[in-house]
Amino acid sequence: MSQPTSLATALAPGAPSTAPSTAPSHRSPGASSGASPGGPAFAFVGERLWLDFVNTDATRGKPRTDALLSFDGLLRWLEAAGALDAERAMTMRRRAVEQPAGATAALVEARRTRAMLRQLAERGARTERVRLDALAELNRVLGRSTGTRRLELRRDGSVGRAFVPVGDAFSTLLIPVVESAGDALVLGELARVRRCAGADCARVFYDGTRNGARRWCDMASCGNRAKAARFRQARRRAAPDLA
Repeated sequence: MSQPTSLATALAPGAPSTAPSTAPSHRSPGASSGASPGGPAFAFVGERLWLDFVNTDATRGKPRTDALLSFDGLLRWLEAAGALDAERAMTMRRRAVEQPAGATAALVEARRTRAMLRQLAERGARTERVRLDALAELNRVLGRSTGTRRLELRRDGSVGRAFVPVGDAFSTLLIPVVESAGDALVLGELARVRRCAGADCARVFYDGTRNGARRWCDMASCGNRAKAARFRQARRRAAPDLA
């Protein structure tokens, strides 16, 4: 399935209309987890980069953990998602040591953007105010990011589009995520965004099934737990009849 067209220029205030670009490739839809060596595992079940970013606040475990507790956690997630290459991640880690205030501000920005995107995922299809607020926030982030676009040869021999930051590199880290959310608005995908039906799961995902009937973020986890719960309930109901 081809990647949605990009929205960096379409949403940026006063930007001229240009040919659309594609967002950086991220992990294949439905991938269960990924992480940089030594880091935590991340779930990639949202089918869209922006939804996987939203899901960083709903990592499984007791207690639940937040992937964005630190700037390094943000970098690890971006790497695992394929939105940041290892060389640039290393550069940003060095810069974070040299400019800790910049790294802290970038983390605050990421968490603010994520909160807005969760609102868009859960309420955007039904509430115009949420969509308008999201549009303003996406434009704000894009307006703070400067850089150039270029074509780059990837290690596997394919060619991809890349955003090369100019100036404040911290402010450009979320460009792939913001573009992905912008694509959802342009392509009218919000009606297919779902929250997992699991009682204890807050993950969101894009339902790409033909009949729009997907209920679980991941059949291997939430789906199987629901099946097991229904089976136990059926056995309990049948127990008096067998007595």
